[in-house]
Amino acid sequence: CPALPRTKFADVSAEMYPVGTRLHYECDSGYRRRGGQNPGIRCQSTQQAASWVYREFECIDDKILLSAAPMVKLNVTQKPERKTQSPAPQKQENLSEFDQKDFCGPPKTIPHASLILNKQYYVGQVLHFKCQSGYDKRSPTSGSRTCKKVNGKIIWTPLDMRCTNDS
Repeated sequence: CPALPRTKFADVSAEMYPVGTRLHYECDSGYRRRGGQNPGIRCQSTQQAASWVYREFECIDDKILLSAAPMVKLNVTQKPERKTQSPAPQKQENLSEFDQKDFCGPPKTIPHASLILNKQYYVGQVLHFKCQSGYDKRSPTSGSRTCKKVNGKIIWTPLDMRCTNDS
């Protein structure tokens, strides 16, 4: 997909990610990654369903000595709740270009860590936008964009929202 157009004062999230997507966790302020651990995760296809592959990862308080911090083990893979991770019915507009089983659902949350969206998106990727607090004076305050192939050209669908703190 082409570079995602910037949307001021909005947070971006996604509910599903295509196979091959790599994301990483970043520890919140005041926390740091336990030494030797990898924050990366990957969406991969496993036995007719897509799932995330996790490595051991933990964010610990800067004030706690590393030797005293408890270890938290993560499962190596996240089993999908359903055999396929399909988008909600209202989002199934023209999704014939890709197979829905080739998408992972939202990654698990890790205490004191934020998930960093990658900058590389694929046809079929749906991103959700929501105005940040204080910038949601006009409706609509949320919306979505989809990466689509239209007449042989890959585009992002328009976003009909604008986040502003104007009165």
